[in-house]
Amino acid sequence: MAPASVPAPPAPTRPRQAAATGSYHELSAQVREAGLLDRTPGFYFSLLAALTTALAGLVAGFVLLGHSWFQLLIAAGLGLVLTQFAFVAHEASHRQVLLTGPANDRLGRILANGVVGISHSWWMTKHTRHHANPNRVGKDPDIEWDTVSFLEEDAAKQRGLMAAITRRQGWLFFPLLTLEGVNLHILAFKSLLASPRSRARTLELVILTARLGIYVALVVWALPLGMAAAFLAVQLAVFGVYMGASFAPNHKGMAIIPADSRLDFLSKQVLTSRNIGGGTTVTMLMGGLDAQIEHHLFPSMPRPHLARARRMVREHCAQVGMPYTETSLVRSYLLVVQYLNRVGLSARDPFDCPMVQRYRARSTR
Repeated sequence: MAPASVPAPPAPTRPRQAAATGSYHELSAQVREAGLLDRTPGFYFSLLAALTTALAGLVAGFVLLGHSWFQLLIAAGLGLVLTQFAFVAHEASHRQVLLTGPANDRLGRILANGVVGISHSWWMTKHTRHHANPNRVGKDPDIEWDTVSFLEEDAAKQRGLMAAITRRQGWLFFPLLTLEGVNLHILAFKSLLASPRSRARTLELVILTARLGIYVALVVWALPLGMAAAFLAVQLAVFGVYMGASFAPNHKGMAIIPADSRLDFLSKQVLTSRNIGGGTTVTMLMGGLDAQIEHHLFPSMPRPHLARARRMVREHCAQVGMPYTETSLVRSYLLVVQYLNRVGLSARDPFDCPMVQRYRARSTR
């Protein structure tokens, strides 16, 4: 098992880039020959059938419980199941699920917009940019500032209350994730309304609006207002925490690539990604995101093949001297918290007086 984190690598030379590129081609050929890029529609049909059954069970429980605070358990279960649907939507977006690209795209749109309530087009645009340049300053949208600062220069810009939050952002990260579910739904509408008018945009807006309106209306109609509000709050909080807790360990605290750095594909994807150990249980829990290195090297690889690919990639990285980072789920969360706290210390203390700071500077001369 490799160390849990690695420093930002220096810009490689052209000869090393060429060698590493050839090395990736060799690995890719081995993966293809092993059939690890072949689709596994049977697995995904079974998974979607299980998730649909779970969703139907939650709906039945919602109807049978009536005006009971046990409805909050249904809300929590709904948050978990919708996150699992989001994982499959993510995999369909990478064309891992069905046999053709158009079929995967249709499935991704149905699951993202109609079931989960997230804009498929927004997700595709954002996630494609991330895969092209993971952890690269100025190019990866996943490390851009959005309440949480992932870069020291962003933390240093914060002032007032935001600076106070930023300095403690590691400890506040998981509590803040309780709001991520609401944020994802807002971003879905915000991104679509800001995009150019088109038939696809209109269709997404109609589906998202209908899905949100029907869902909220049914909850408010079936439950007393206070209980309905609590139900929606719990569902969105669980959804936000589960989504964030599944995606955060993958890159946070790994190497940050300078904007002007030149890296070959293998180095760019491996050095910025972290795998999570734990076997099949963790793979199902995280929707395959535990094999983040393999997912970035082979984005279209179906979930059932990731475990075998992990062994091949780990062995290949050892042969070429490439650091391969893997740790436990709990350890990954500790690393994320430590990293965010370290970055957060760059934020100016909102209670520091500029005059006192100048005095301190003079006294240390």
